Amino acid sequence: MDLLADTLKHLRALVGFDTRNPPRAIDAGGIFAYLCANLPGFECTVTDHGAGAVSLHAVRGRPKRLFNVHLDTVPDSPHWSASPFELRLTDDRAIGLGACDIKGAAAALVAAANASDGDAAFLFSSDEEANDPRCIEAFLRAHPATPNSESRTPAVVLVAEPTRAEAVLAHRGISSVLMRFGGRAGHASGRQSGADSALHQAVRWGQRALDHVESLAHERFGGLTGLRFNIGRIDGGIKANVIAPTAELRFGFRPLPSTDIDALLATFRAFAEPEPVEFRETFRGPSLPGGAIAEAEARRLAARDAADALGLPVGNAVDFWTEASLFSQAGYTAIVYGPGDIAQAHSADEWVALEQLRQYATTVHGIIDDGNA
Repeated sequence: MDLLADTLKHLRALVGFDTRNPPRAIDAGGIFAYLCANLPGFECTVTDHGAGAVSLHAVRGRPKRLFNVHLDTVPDSPHWSASPFELRLTDDRAIGLGACDIKGAAAALVAAANASDGDAAFLFSSDEEANDPRCIEAFLRAHPATPNSESRTPAVVLVAEPTRAEAVLAHRGISSVLMRFGGRAGHASGRQSGADSALHQAVRWGQRALDHVESLAHERFGGLTGLRFNIGRIDGGIKANVIAPTAELRFGFRPLPSTDIDALLATFRAFAEPEPVEFRETFRGPSLPGGAIAEAEARRLAARDAADALGLPVGNAVDFWTEASLFSQAGYTAIVYGPGDIAQAHSADEWVALEQLRQYATTVHGIIDDGNA
């Protein structure tokens, strides 16, 4: 049995499928047809959720664990040195679009499953890179976290993301917000009140928000410190000698698992003077683990116990967001665990270390073959 060779064979095929998101021109054929054909003995259910969001739920036996991995990738950049859809191998790495994030894990799952007849469950999806978790939400509606002796619903979910083959038990949430300010157009030579210029409102809001973020620098959870915050875009105004009648600002933040996101949003909104014309959260992803401080800590400890039981080395909490938080929020014990380093994800000539693929495939095979899956 050569798990690495089999993993690379499947990875070559998976990288060859164009699953860039956007445009997410993905259907139930292509990469999903390939996976179904290469998972003999599995009960495969492929669901098209619309807009290129497709999921494959593959089950064999009555597994205790669910492995989840997304198949969509970010778009390739013009800086690739060769075709991003052709896997290239060096002495120590596999190079290709999605090889690190995270088709390498998908290939290893297929290889490990075919090297054993143990019980296993996989959920493949194609919507992670769009912050549009239709696949996971549909799975959670159909499979609530209420496992029992008669259920085929696993109690623990291992979500594949590049964690250097270490179990990650905590990460930040994410929130994106759109704000619009309204002022009154006029000649800039005149004296202005605080509310006249929409752009001045936006700038003053930004300073208050940045000061507040600085005040939270001491807060901690599971090795994470403070609040990650970014004003990503400000648009508005007409020209230098015209008071800006409108302005739009977009900001985002990544809170600790212990942060009350609704309360923080209310605080940010209150910094606007006068009241903004619009203040709308455009996307929210919960932290891992979710819940209030005591609940989040209990879930983290449960994940730690699960990682220990599976023999997974436990790594540090991370700043990036994953769909593991959606499973945790729904009541599953969720762990982020996969090959590769996040530093290589989303980069030109993206790559994953061969040793990481070998380690991940071997560990997954051991879990399935020992009956712990």
